[in-house]
Amino acid sequence: MGKKKWQSVNGLVLLNKPEGMTSNGVLQQVRRLYNAQKAGHTGALDPFATGLLPICLGEATKISGLLLDSDKRYLATLQLGAATDTGDKDGAIITQAPVAELSPTDIEAVLQDFLGEQTQVPPMYSALKHQGKPLYEYARAGIEIERPARPIRIDLLTLKSYSNHVIQFDVLCSKGTYVRTLAEDIAKSLGTLGYLTALHRIQTGSLKAEQMVMLADIETDLSGCLLPYDLPLQHLQALSLNGLETDKIQHGGKLAIERPQTDWVRLYDPDERFIGIGEWQVEKQLLKPKRLFNLDS
Repeated sequence: MGKKKWQSVNGLVLLNKPEGMTSNGVLQQVRRLYNAQKAGHTGALDPFATGLLPICLGEATKISGLLLDSDKRYLATLQLGAATDTGDKDGAIITQAPVAELSPTDIEAVLQDFLGEQTQVPPMYSALKHQGKPLYEYARAGIEIERPARPIRIDLLTLKSYSNHVIQFDVLCSKGTYVRTLAEDIAKSLGTLGYLTALHRIQTGSLKAEQMVMLADIETDLSGCLLPYDLPLQHLQALSLNGLETDKIQHGGKLAIERPQTDWVRLYDPDERFIGIGEWQVEKQLLKPKRLFNLDS
């Protein structure tokens, strides 16, 4: 049998990741469905978690870093009264604790304390590297590694429901925030222990859950599920270039234009094709190419 021949496929797939699969596992499934040469995801979800997982194919991988850096929003379900070694339902229960009588008002008051900029110690069961190995490998071996606290930001944290010692909350947070750790800290502030039983991502940057598709949708409508890769960049001003400007930018040149409304801009050629991202240089009052896309790939 000959070697598999991958194809040039460019675009964005907003997948609703199913529970029980790794982010890389579903990425490889999507890549095989499109037979795409190049693919990557932006912001892994734990196997137990579901929801929005942007998958970049081909030239779209050039914007993956922007999506990794964007804020994320989740619906999380927190079980009070016990802790697991992983902070979620996939782990083993290691200890239990009583849960006091709590009213929605009590919980909402605690949630408000977590708003704003703060620091968070990443969990041992994470993919962060220590001496070249992910922390979860040390955790599985029973080795605890000291982790420095990292700055995070919580912009929204609201109670959705509370019943039978189960809290569902909505959180909008900065990149690098571990919702498992946040949930454990919320439980501690309520005088007990807790772990996540569900985590569903509903937003990455400007990308929303309403745009998600399932694996089955992709199997039946490949082209319909492939979105343009300028979709996550709609918050940037769009500039339409003429032929000379397009040629200059594509050859690394800079444009002397009026200062745009945003420091980064979306660039389009005379045929209204998205060709890349430009960056405004304040000190030189020029627009330079930041990231360009190969339209012929």
